[in-house]
Amino acid sequence: MAFNDLLKQVGGVGRFQLIQVTLVVLPLILMASHNTLQNFTAAIPPHHCRPPAHANLSEDGALEAWLPRDGQGRPESCLRFTSPHSGTEANSTEDTEPCTDGWIYDNSTFPSTIVSEWNLVCSHRALRQLAQSLFMVGVLLGAMVFGSLADRLGRRKVLILNYLQTAVSGTCAAYAPNFPVYCAFRLISGMSLASISLNCMTLNVEWMPIHTRAYVGTLIGYVYSLGQFLLAGLAYAVPHWRHLQLLVSAPFFAFFIYSWFFIESARWYSSSGRLDLTLKALQRVAQINGKQEEGAKLSMEVLRTSLQKELTMGKSQASAMELLRCPTLRRLFLCLSMLWFATSFAYYGLVMDLQNFGVSIYLIQVIFGAVDLPAKFVCFLIINSLGRRPAQMASLLLAGICILVNGVIPQDQTIVRTSLAVLGKGCLAASFNCIFLYTSELYPTVIRQTGLGMGSMMARVGSIVSPLVSMTAELYPTIPLFIYGAVPVVASAATALLPETLGQPLPDTVQDLKGRRRGKRRQQQQEQQKQMVPLRTSAQKNGL
Repeated sequence: MAFNDLLKQVGGVGRFQLIQVTLVVLPLILMASHNTLQNFTAAIPPHHCRPPAHANLSEDGALEAWLPRDGQGRPESCLRFTSPHSGTEANSTEDTEPCTDGWIYDNSTFPSTIVSEWNLVCSHRALRQLAQSLFMVGVLLGAMVFGSLADRLGRRKVLILNYLQTAVSGTCAAYAPNFPVYCAFRLISGMSLASISLNCMTLNVEWMPIHTRAYVGTLIGYVYSLGQFLLAGLAYAVPHWRHLQLLVSAPFFAFFIYSWFFIESARWYSSSGRLDLTLKALQRVAQINGKQEEGAKLSMEVLRTSLQKELTMGKSQASAMELLRCPTLRRLFLCLSMLWFATSFAYYGLVMDLQNFGVSIYLIQVIFGAVDLPAKFVCFLIINSLGRRPAQMASLLLAGICILVNGVIPQDQTIVRTSLAVLGKGCLAASFNCIFLYTSELYPTVIRQTGLGMGSMMARVGSIVSPLVSMTAELYPTIPLFIYGAVPVVASAATALLPETLGQPLPDTVQDLKGRRRGKRRQQQQEQQKQMVPLRTSAQKNGL
């Protein structure tokens, strides 16, 4: 509790916390836009083959003479006749060939997307999913690299680098001359965005007193949901993919500039053994919060006494291998990995296929954002009253059940299926909200960012595997839903193996975790002994 007492001494939740939390959280609005940006920049417009260059449409009987029809009477997207047909011949698929002269796109809804610009359709349609998968690979790499780097260099330095990286790579993607260059810059953007998400949570949590951490986690979740609303509005107002890509990337230059004014986590300084910088950071915060007198009372001697544990145990930074080498950390890592993977796997299985809902893509984006508001509020109430563990288990379990039930609902029940999908998505959004806070509270300071990074890495594995599972729909249409639903249901059981963190101080070292477990066992033994005393007394009386 020593560091928590120091935070209260320099103002608790004061002017500094309000300003820094706001500035750190603000970029997350556009981070949400980047994560699902390809729903709009890679939307597939209606299209059909371009007739041969030698075709004379006025003599051949218009464009339709070159286009075979599918079972519903619509022009085939990937085939054309080798010679003009008319009448009932238009329904035949004989004498057809691929679209060797390219395609004609319906630009009424999407004037320009990467699909229409680089012809990512028909035999090249897998490249569209490749672009999103490479973005998620970047997120995975960013979680691995920058998570560990933030534990060694600090949260502030890594955030500054990530803002600049996102601004430059996102802007370059908007001006990409070809598809490979676009994918490369999207991958680099994914790396930095993963780190921004992790460091935002960590830097804010480490500057806040115990009783306010759930509020910070919920605020971050709501800001992310606000970003989904913003994306729908921006995509509707700016339908050209290059302009939209630039619009959600350029503001990161502003975030890069003001991030130089962030104050590094004093808790990280102390866990790194840098007591002089810890003192400077705390005194600066005290000055901003109007607690100059309290800040003046702090000194190197006071910090040595208050933070003796951090100085003696936290000088050496733990590596990622400690997550597997140390039994206490290994248990946390394996359980949390299951939760991260399941949440992301099911979440992106739902949100990255908006065009298949049969309604306006802009409308479904707004609905998916709107459901987050009540879902995260209910999750916040459970987190604050019952604890993190019940909230995590309930959100994953309910999400899985909604998706599984959706798999047995007939395809023509559009409203019911959409409602269940929206409810499941809301539960998964609440699960994301909880898992960020829960993970940051479970891992000790010396390895917190590395642990968050590894958790995010497992989430990205889930988001990469998710599109592959959707391909099983070719075998049977509802197979993906059964898989998307079963995984979170199974993973929810892992929360039973995790400790509760409601009202607990943040652990700084692995010894803190072991002490917490020993304390829990001691408390259970004391309760058992108390229960045994009346039984012994009753037995003695009966014996007498």
